[in-house]
Amino acid sequence: MQVSVRDNNVDQALRALKKKLQREGVYREMKLKQHFEKPSEKKARQAKEGLSRQRKLARKKAEKEG
Repeated sequence: MQVSVRDNNVDQALRALKKKLQREGVYREMKLKQHFEKPSEKKARQAKEGLSRQRKLARKKAEKEG
């Protein structure tokens, strides 16, 4: 990953880097890998995330249709 610093503005480059890392999911992945997660907990978390993702898509679709 690469971020260019323009006009010696490091703050702006740092913000851009943080935004890129957030979009890539690096922070989330680091948080998940801090502690061991049992396989059953991982499976439950993934199921919960899938449900919330489906609900979000359904909500957006319903909002778009009417």
